[in-house]
Amino acid sequence: MIISANEVKKRGVSIFEELLKKFDEVIITFRGKKKYVVMDINRYNELREKELELAYKEVMEDYENRKFHNNLEKHLKEIENV
Repeated sequence: MIISANEVKKRGVSIFEELLKKFDEVIITFRGKKKYVVMDINRYNELREKELELAYKEVMEDYENRKFHNNLEKHLKEIENV
C-alpha cells in the first residue's frame, strides 16, 4: 500500500495500524517519490532474521572456500582499493 506523507500528517500514525491489518508494508511517498516503508515489528524481525541468516551462510561459504584473510594489514590494503 502506498500513501503520501500528507495523508500521514492528516490522519496521524493511527493510519498505520489500520493499513497494516490489510497489507504487509506501507510505503510513504514524499513529493511523489517513495521515501519510507512502515511495517509491523514482527514482519521486520522476520526479514531481519532472514537477512542475518543469509549473511551467516555467505560467511560460512567463504570460510569453507578459504576466502578469508588472517593478515589484517593485507586485508586493509585490499579494501582500500575497492
